[in-house]
Amino acid sequence: MAHYVLRRLAQSALTVFLTVSAVFVLIRLAPGDPATAFAGPLATTEDLARVREQLGLAEPLPAQYLAFVRDLFTGDLGTSYSFQAPAFDVVMGRLPYTTTLATSAILVTALIAVPLGVWMARHAGTRRELGADVAGVAAQSMPEFWSGVMLLTVFAVLLPVLPASGFTTWAGIVLPTATVALLQVALISRLVRREMAVHLAAPYLTAARSRGVSESALTWRYAMANSAVPVLTALGTRFAAMLNGVVVVEVVFAWPGVGSLVVRALETRDYPLIQATVLVTAALAILVQLLVDLAYPLFDPRVRVGKAVRR
Repeated sequence: MAHYVLRRLAQSALTVFLTVSAVFVLIRLAPGDPATAFAGPLATTEDLARVREQLGLAEPLPAQYLAFVRDLFTGDLGTSYSFQAPAFDVVMGRLPYTTTLATSAILVTALIAVPLGVWMARHAGTRRELGADVAGVAAQSMPEFWSGVMLLTVFAVLLPVLPASGFTTWAGIVLPTATVALLQVALISRLVRREMAVHLAAPYLTAARSRGVSESALTWRYAMANSAVPVLTALGTRFAAMLNGVVVVEVVFAWPGVGSLVVRALETRDYPLIQATVLVTAALAILVQLLVDLAYPLFDPRVRVGKAVRR
């Protein structure tokens, strides 16, 4: 186990480093000049040259990259152009908001999608299951910006019972969470339905039923236990994606998270802030995936982390 974890951590560190390096190159190849965004539209040629020198952008790209790698290994991710503060500190100041939104959304998703998927599998082939499936496809087809605007219009404008934006009170998390969870519930519930349908029709369940095992135990203790690993994988993957910032939802609801921060960083060509955001969110996403891998044996004892299982 320890060897597996160390190997995965080494692989994760290399993945994060290569990801940040790729972003370093790509953002500098993209159109736009940070010096122009920083100095303003009225800046002269001399002003732009002075700003580029100040920001370290006057050096050739290889020299900039070597300086970036040196600073990265010393824990210095640079100073944000737009905030005039350490880029890492700016990202960490926004990260709790994104983490809070992602955690609430994945909890709502799990609490609704898993029972819903089980119910759909138990009622496969009925009109009720067909109606739930159609509703799931409709929810899955709706873009997050549209569903977010619709929820905002109904619950913040027509029925002003919830805040329209920001996170001044805990009520402000309801609409963003509902917007994010709506799509996730549609995705995860259909996955649960598919996995459960396979196991509910399996011969071992028929044998258990013939021994007098209750339907509740058949559903949750047998079928759900064997469906847990793919469901856990899907939930972990979606949670890791949310930690990267739910950009559209954060912009719609003016949520002060990492997603809206990335939008501002891209608009201002804030290279250090973009790099710091990618580094932090990539590390978090990989950490979540590692924790999901380590949790597999808890849900399925047949799984052995880091080694093959002989059957």
